Amino acid sequence: MEFCAACFCTGQNMKQIFTVSQINSYIRRIFDSDYALRKIFLKGEISNCKYHSSGHIYFTLKDERSTIRCVMFATDRPKGLHFQMENGQMVVVQGNISVFERDGAYQLYAKEIELSGAGELYIRYEKLKQELLQLGYFDFEKKKPLPPYPESIGIVTALTGAAIEDIKSIAARRNPFVQLYLFPAKVQGEGAAESIARGIRYFDKSGVDLIIIGRGGGSIEDLWAFNERIVADSIYEAETPVISGTGHEVDMTIADYCADVRAATPSAACELAIPDVYSIIQQFDRYGDELDGRMQYRMQEYRQRLLDARRLLDARHPGTKLLRQKMLCQSLGERLHQSMDTRIREARHRMHLQAERLHGLSPTARLTGGYVFAQDKEGHPVASVDQLEFHRTFQLIFSDGEAEVSPVSVTKRRDDSFRTEDGQGGADISTEQKEE
Repeated sequence: MEFCAACFCTGQNMKQIFTVSQINSYIRRIFDSDYALRKIFLKGEISNCKYHSSGHIYFTLKDERSTIRCVMFATDRPKGLHFQMENGQMVVVQGNISVFERDGAYQLYAKEIELSGAGELYIRYEKLKQELLQLGYFDFEKKKPLPPYPESIGIVTALTGAAIEDIKSIAARRNPFVQLYLFPAKVQGEGAAESIARGIRYFDKSGVDLIIIGRGGGSIEDLWAFNERIVADSIYEAETPVISGTGHEVDMTIADYCADVRAATPSAACELAIPDVYSIIQQFDRYGDELDGRMQYRMQEYRQRLLDARRLLDARHPGTKLLRQKMLCQSLGERLHQSMDTRIREARHRMHLQAERLHGLSPTARLTGGYVFAQDKEGHPVASVDQLEFHRTFQLIFSDGEAEVSPVSVTKRRDDSFRTEDGQGGADISTEQKEE
């Protein structure tokens, strides 16, 4: 059953019931037939922005008193959207308003979306940033290192303002010996970009060690001079290192990307540029103490090594070796003497034993047993009676003396009653001789 406006208006005596879908469809046709809603431009702030996996974008457009639901289909994005949508952005949306029958809610179907006011500047900012990125203005390899101990620094900023006062205060605190030069540039409004570029080129030719550019925080419009191409060119072409400290920490300008070093604020730029001379002096003192400690340690180490070398040299000295050999010789000599004394004592002991044994076999030892020894006057032993002559004296040797005797009678026997020491029998004596 088709729903019509005539039935709806004249049916006061007729009781006709409609479905929800019929009503929503009827309302959608009213919206679609309204020329003013078929192509409309709405300005507002983006909220509840969601990028769907299908490619559609769902968001809400609001002002101070009202909101309206919006959607941009994926097929409209390539031509109608040229930036990343985020909550809080002010935009102008062109599209048509219609009813989504399923939910019974009307919404804006966006065809084109553009940033409004500051958003237009943001588009220009992104376009220039991408252009300079392609040209290599932001290449890290081209960044110049900052001088570790600058003596002169050129500052491009406004003559009055918090930026220059902060820089002067920080420089005096960190190193009062650094010379600061100011180029009073216009940092906001018409001609500001040209003024900043002139200051950079001036200091680049004057021979300062470092250039600082910057200003205090502000809106994108206030900082726009630092987003101009002329400022980017002057930084890129400068041979002197440039530090950019524009705005607050969250602000990021084209000059920040082009500079050799980016600082969050002008004060931070000054701290990066000027080393703290007092901390350096303290560091030198610590280095001195550490160096002194290491030198003392090294000297002690070398003393010990010298002492060890002296000990080794003394151990290898010829005099030490000679003394050691002398001591060895003395020790060997003492051992030799001891050995010789031992050998002599042993030999004497054996000799004593042999002497006692020999003495036991000696004729003189037999004399103590009552035996005598006979010899003639010439000292020849008288071994037989045949050697005796009457009235001729011979000597008898006793154990305690000698006697000279003369034979008065001689008797010679022959028997085996007497044998010599070697076991052989003595000579037989059968005749007797007597003195007549």
